[in-house]
Amino acid sequence: MFRLELMVLLTLALVGCGEPVDLVLPSSAEIEAHYLYEGSLGAEVKGNVAVVTVGQSARQLRRGGTLWAKVGPYIFLFSEETQQLLNDYPNLAAVRVITMVGESEVANVLLGRDALSDIQWRRALNIAGRARVNGTRRVTLLQDLVRWGEDHAEEYNYNPRYTRSK
Repeated sequence: MFRLELMVLLTLALVGCGEPVDLVLPSSAEIEAHYLYEGSLGAEVKGNVAVVTVGQSARQLRRGGTLWAKVGPYIFLFSEETQQLLNDYPNLAAVRVITMVGESEVANVLLGRDALSDIQWRRALNIAGRARVNGTRRVTLLQDLVRWGEDHAEEYNYNPRYTRSK
């Protein structure tokens, strides 16, 4: 009986001797510092999810319609900044990006930490990068990004006020 108790005690001691896990979550300022954006950008942590709120121009939505309403969050979500944020804070479970026009939410997308493999991250960065650089000239690049996002995000919601067909 003594041997069994000793084995259990040793096993528990060894399990507790692993590398310490950094359970720190980023502050709002640290999240905001990860993103370079000239427009309105705010951040907060809700539970273990980083929530990034980005202002989108009403003019842009009038010009680009439903597609621009949908693509907004994916431009930020599939970025080196988001990937780095998840790498820097291992206890962060997900990143949510919300796009707003004034006080009105346009779109809301959640990407879980494990939603993308390394290869999928490279693909996502490529798709988003091409959309950022050439999306205004080649609308299909924006469509590709929305499709990729909807296929890989844990959840996405679009405000029907901005995304319904006319």
